[in-house]
Amino acid sequence: MRRIGTVLLGMLCVAACGATVLAADAGPREGFVSVPGGRVWYRIVGKGEGIPLLVLHGGPGFPHDYLEPLAKLADERPVVFYDQLGCGKSDRPADHTLWRTERFVEELAAVRKALGLERVHILGHDWGTQLATDYALTQPPGIVSLTLADPVLNVKQWEKDTTAMRAKLPKELVAVLERHEKLGATDCPEYQGAMVPYYRRNVCRMDPWPDALEHTFAGFNTDVFQTMWGPSVFAATGTLKDYDRTGRLKEIHVPALFLCGRFDEATPETTESYHKLLPNSEMTIFDHSTHMPHLEETDRFIQVVRDFLQKADKKLKEASVAPPAGESTPKAGAAAPQQKPAAGKTPAH
Repeated sequence: MRRIGTVLLGMLCVAACGATVLAADAGPREGFVSVPGGRVWYRIVGKGEGIPLLVLHGGPGFPHDYLEPLAKLADERPVVFYDQLGCGKSDRPADHTLWRTERFVEELAAVRKALGLERVHILGHDWGTQLATDYALTQPPGIVSLTLADPVLNVKQWEKDTTAMRAKLPKELVAVLERHEKLGATDCPEYQGAMVPYYRRNVCRMDPWPDALEHTFAGFNTDVFQTMWGPSVFAATGTLKDYDRTGRLKEIHVPALFLCGRFDEATPETTESYHKLLPNSEMTIFDHSTHMPHLEETDRFIQVVRDFLQKADKKLKEASVAPPAGESTPKAGAAAPQQKPAAGKTPAH
């Protein structure tokens, strides 16, 4: 997702009591966590017994609101949302040196520690897939699965794909976009107006856009976006301009699920190329969606993610009762555990 809020119930620093927060019996819990550079706001929905799901929003600089449909998963497990530093309800420091991928990885680790997420599923959308990937590459213990929705794991490929999509717009709109980009005037209302048809075609085709997406725009921080990405959707000039993790996906060893829309900026072809590079991964395409299948096909999206998380939970449970490495026979009186094939699509490798 590119350029495209509830009264706070508490302002608690939970650095020392995260496990208590997760175990609370109340409704949605909100508060703040201290992270490098400031405080970030979090919200926990649900109190099911399943392993929690931690949600990473896109942008950079777009808050979590547009991902709120994922709260439908909270009937089985806690779902944890947070606004990354610089946007939404979190602190907005003016220090541009904070807008680095490495610091956001440190922020994610701090949130996870503060909230007591010893075992956790992680779902990232858009820029959140970059954050999830870089965090996973640090090999932290306790990650049960990764869901990479509408991924941006190779910025140069993203530029090629989105530029090709832009070329399909009416010629007069393309001319407006190109003229303003050459002038460095992408904040001009004329440029933004010319972007609307692109958004409607490749970002979200719902009409009108849902409130959750509108709330995300209201909490958007252009400074974070422009520092890390740049002024234009179609060409990255910020700190992410050379981002490419395709050569390192093989280093991720937890179950992974790739998701995208048929008409997505994160094209099915590019998403499939990532899927093929990540062992033990699956992929689902949403045929009636663009970059927001969680909004455009919510019921199916939730079911696909639910099934994947349940399979990952089952795999973890089976692994926990498997015999130690090198033990060729079960102990007396114990049945030898068997690994059953996972339902759904076959992993690429």
